[in-house]
Amino acid sequence: MSDRLTEDVTKLQGRFAALKAEVGKVLVGQDDMLHRLLLGLLAGGHVLLEGVPGLAKTLVVRTLAEAIDGQFSRIQFTPDMLPGDVVGTQIYNPREGAYSIKKGPVFGNFILADEINRAPAKVQSALLEAMQERQVTLGDTTLKLADPFLVLATQNPIEQEGTYPLPEAQLDRFMLKIRVGYPTREDEVKIVDRMAGAGSEPTATKVLTLDDVLAARDVVKQVFVDDKLKRYAVDLVAVTRDPKSAGLPQLAPLIDNGASVRASIALVKVAKAQAMLTGRTYVSPHDIKTIALDVLRHRVLVSYEAEAQGKTSDHVIAQILENVPVP
Repeated sequence: MSDRLTEDVTKLQGRFAALKAEVGKVLVGQDDMLHRLLLGLLAGGHVLLEGVPGLAKTLVVRTLAEAIDGQFSRIQFTPDMLPGDVVGTQIYNPREGAYSIKKGPVFGNFILADEINRAPAKVQSALLEAMQERQVTLGDTTLKLADPFLVLATQNPIEQEGTYPLPEAQLDRFMLKIRVGYPTREDEVKIVDRMAGAGSEPTATKVLTLDDVLAARDVVKQVFVDDKLKRYAVDLVAVTRDPKSAGLPQLAPLIDNGASVRASIALVKVAKAQAMLTGRTYVSPHDIKTIALDVLRHRVLVSYEAEAQGKTSDHVIAQILENVPVP
């Protein structure tokens, strides 16, 4: 079994490296963002991308969908949207005297929820059942969603005008929250050359199928995680709820709410995906530490005191990672 798993991991590492290279034909830089999108894809979790406009958030998601042979839907969130614009609605047919169902754009494999925080809470909440239960209820009819089903949402920072903070319950449904920064000056020159040059803009070709993705997820589930590392993941999350018990009383005034049990599950799942992309059949402590910020930053809510000191959830999580003993 171990030899077979090693063989499968090595094979899939190569295939996902090819997927990265294909997306790289279109995307310049932002390798970290792309890597974490692949972690979400392999771990079966939804991903939230946050950054100012113009950082290729939409481009990378669309290109990733183009490189995988699946159904892609894009939802542009606006302040005047209704929940039916996302999940669909029932339409009455007077001739037949019955209702028919018109499916919304959420019925696809890869759902790009563009600028999700520009829509009011009732529209954002329309995604909740779909994201968590992988189904949609319209009237008295419940419809299953496709498999794989992945919501890749983008949002502008909350401090920008015209945005609505996402409800905490919905934030918790995202397995990862990725902060997207500006490219380097060298990469920006390449972007300008590619997008404003004389030639046509590059496109990605399909290199993976949906069955490949589902098979890869099955392999990720088999990646070994030692019990000590499971406890380490749980310990990291537990400290966000009660920092005093871990000997970090200085963090207590900075945290309003700690991470949920979903965070512990996500840490282990994403660490498994990280191990597979690195070509290993087992999880190391470094895997957990590498992805901890992306898993926890949107689940740890900082207090007004922390905001007054200019400290974010990233600062709190970094302190926890430095102080919790690694097995």
